[in-house]
This record gives sequence, C-alpha cells and structure tokens, in this order.
Amino acid sequence: MKVLVIGAAGKTGRLVAERALAAGHQVTGLVHSDDPKEEEKHPYPAGMEVVHGDVRNPSRLETAMEGHNAVIDTLGGKTPFKETDLESSAARVVIEVMGKVGAKRLIVISVLGVGDSKEQAGFFYEHLMMPTFLRGALKDKEAMEEEVKRSGLEWVLVRPPVLSDSDATGSVKVVPAGEMAHKITRGDLAQFLVEQLTSDVYLEQAVTVANS
Repeated sequence: MKVLVIGAAGKTGRLVAERALAAGHQVTGLVHSDDPKEEEKHPYPAGMEVVHGDVRNPSRLETAMEGHNAVIDTLGGKTPFKETDLESSAARVVIEVMGKVGAKRLIVISVLGVGDSKEQAGFFYEHLMMPTFLRGALKDKEAMEEEVKRSGLEWVLVRPPVLSDSDATGSVKVVPAGEMAHKITRGDLAQFLVEQLTSDVYLEQAVTVANS
C-alpha cells in the first residue's frame, strides 16, 4: 500500500513512517520544514520519500498524495495550550484532496478528552491537563474529528492519552467505555496506527488506546 504520512518530521510521525516501511508499505512523508540542518540532525527513515510543504496548501498536498491509497495524519501543534485551527483546517484540505486523487483510508491522531473519551481521563488528566496544557488543542481536535466523521472516507480516529518516549512495549489496548486510559508509548501508538491501514475492525470509530 502507498501511504502518505502527514507530520512525518515529528516524533510520532517518524515512528509511524518506520513502522509502515517495516510492514512493507511504500511511504511518503510530508514535512513542513525544509531546513537541511534539521534533517541532518534528525535523519528521516531510510526508504521514505520526503516531500516538503504545508498540508493546508491543496496543490502541494495533491502532488504529495497522488497515487497513494491511504493517509496517516500525525499532526500536533507545538503549543497545544493556544487556540488554533491547524488540525481542523488541515483535515478539510486532506479530505478534499483525498477525494480528488482517490485515496480511501484516513487514520488520524486525536487526543484523550475529545468527545466521550473525557470519561476515560483520570483525575490529573481531566482537571489539570485538559483545562490548562490541552485547552487549545482540545477545541481544534474536536473540530477535526467532526470533519473526519462526515468525510465519507474509510476513517479511524485514535485518541491517545499521555505519550511516552520510552521503548515500545508491544502491547496496546483499546480502552472500553468506563475504564481509564493513562499513557502509551509513541512506538506502540505508531504500530497501532499502521495496523489500521489493513484492518477493518475499527473503521468509522474513534478509539482510545493505551498500554495495557
């Protein structure tokens, strides 16, 4: 499968690209920065085709996406406490361009606390993280999810809790309603996202994931 990873320069995006390549997919990474020093400092996964550009630029995105079957959107704002429309506006463009090029499957990282997943947040997350550090990101993620849900595509929304840079555990749990989600490693999240490229189990669902 040919996969476009949006936000491939980020920590999670790089891991998604690595896992997708390891699974035998052809991977293109859309990255915003074209700073060669940054690429030297943090080399992209071997085998990933790199395309530079703004995801909200329809013509640039169409060039990057042409011929691809699926998109994994790993965008995340650098300042989640500030209000922004980055992810919701990007989602609108991604959905429009996917329709033009015929890409069918869209997998997007959301966040714990959006929609009914608020019930799965522990006390610290709900009362400290959500109203402070995540206050801007939550509004944008909610708007992004609405765009995705009405897209008509084969979509999966993945809502992780606190992300850890620890080594992947190899164990991911889809957290059922009524249970708390605490944390997940970026590597495990990346693996779960890649698995949704070929699995129909969670199609048209928003799922909370955590390390079990």
